Amino acid sequence: MTFGIFQQRFSHDGDLRGSNASTAMIGLTTNGVMYLSMPILFTALDTGRWAHLRRHCAVAGVLISSTSFLISSFGREVWHLIVLQGVLAALGGAMLYSPTTLLIDQWFVTRRATAYGAVLSSKNIVGTCCPFLMYGLLERLGPWWTLRIWAAIVLTTGLLGIFIMPQPPFSESRRAREIPWSFLKHRTFYIYAIGNMVQSAGYGIPQTYLSEYASEVLKLSAIKSSLMLTLFNLPGILSSFGFGLLADKASFSAATNTLISAIGSGLCALCLWGTKSNLVPAVLVLFSIGYGFFAGGYSGTWGGWIKDLEHEARGRNEAIHTGMIYGLLNGARGIGEPKVMDPKTKSLALSVVKQEPSPSLEPLDYKKPRRRVDCSTCHGNFPMHHIGVQHLPTGTG
Repeated sequence: MTFGIFQQRFSHDGDLRGSNASTAMIGLTTNGVMYLSMPILFTALDTGRWAHLRRHCAVAGVLISSTSFLISSFGREVWHLIVLQGVLAALGGAMLYSPTTLLIDQWFVTRRATAYGAVLSSKNIVGTCCPFLMYGLLERLGPWWTLRIWAAIVLTTGLLGIFIMPQPPFSESRRAREIPWSFLKHRTFYIYAIGNMVQSAGYGIPQTYLSEYASEVLKLSAIKSSLMLTLFNLPGILSSFGFGLLADKASFSAATNTLISAIGSGLCALCLWGTKSNLVPAVLVLFSIGYGFFAGGYSGTWGGWIKDLEHEARGRNEAIHTGMIYGLLNGARGIGEPKVMDPKTKSLALSVVKQEPSPSLEPLDYKKPRRRVDCSTCHGNFPMHHIGVQHLPTGTG
């Protein structure tokens, strides 16, 4: 969640050999590998045959991820970092995240949406604290020693978290069940998956380039640029948990919950980033807080989606593995999000906001990156709200 700070440093570090544009491929590969491996991991570990290997998978993920970060600190070519951080460290992260998240399905049944929101809030806590940690380490020690320290943090916190986490017993019903694929015959899953892909295509643009945008466009200091990421992630702590709570306690429909997130995100992009954010720092601060709240809580609405799919499956007397569904939703997000890290996206987000011609794109005004975020966040809700997920059919879809 703080890769933008590292990317900015890598782009200006003389020790790293390779084109500056290629550093974006590190983040592109990381998002792709992490999200697209989750459907496989969630599906395999949510069934009885492999469920007993969850803790082993999590430990292996921590070891792979920390070792990859450590070895990457000795690499001096961009492709070294792409392989070690973008592929191996990302795979290790997915191997840790998948089995630990699956425990939610066994510990929480009636309040699962709130539990998912609480887990996602922890992600925003990390995103709130890490920008200053990374900034301080990068300024004092440089990127290579920072990576070594981060490898040690991943190893110690990862293993500690795994071994203090209580393991619930596996029920008999989970031990010999085949994977239920009946949900693929109905439209509801596809509606949510498509909306998720569209929203993710724009969500990561501000998060990824916010620090660099503040530094290169507004000429803010490095510490103030890092503060933008903190302001972006801080509201997501509340909104991720809040959207889950709305689905469970207030009984908000999944479509209504998603509409709040999508429209709020789109308005922030249109009215704040799309006005004077390239001239007035206060406007960029407001955008970071507002967009961070609404877009940062988008994943917190997934618990409501899963409740809808469960309700639909019960109405049709069909089995469903909610953990596997959660993994597939992450995979759908992974299809849309890697575009964020495309070098052309960086060119669009940075060079054209200063109204300078982009070397890889035709001359555009600064509104184009905002329009992409605005359209993707708003239209990410369109399939769900307008096709009628609120009123799920009781027959086959």
